[in-house]
Amino acid sequence: MSVPLYEAKAELFRLLGHPVRIRVLELLQEGPMPVRDLLAAIEVEPTGLSQHLAVLRRSGMVNAHRDGSTVVYALAGGDVAELLRAARKLLTQKLTEQHELLSELIQVEAGTS
Repeated sequence: MSVPLYEAKAELFRLLGHPVRIRVLELLQEGPMPVRDLLAAIEVEPTGLSQHLAVLRRSGMVNAHRDGSTVVYALAGGDVAELLRAARKLLTQKLTEQHELLSELIQVEAGTS
């Protein structure tokens, strides 16, 4: 039995619902990175990062390869970077609207003081 599309989408967003995973994906947009560099850039315990990387790997968002004794991670495809860009665009729009509302409230408050 197949999973309905809306459930598959919900699962995708659930797995993206952790700040460490989002940060890893953002860092990997710059190019492949060894685990040691990811650890240096993200304040998380090595075991925690390992668990998050495993989730991202199982989901197909990142892939890993060995370079000697070093494990290097990379985005699995351009669609992940596109999804992150869309999220930034939505967040920018939301924050801009909130800033405009705040400015209006400040102007109204200043006029009634």
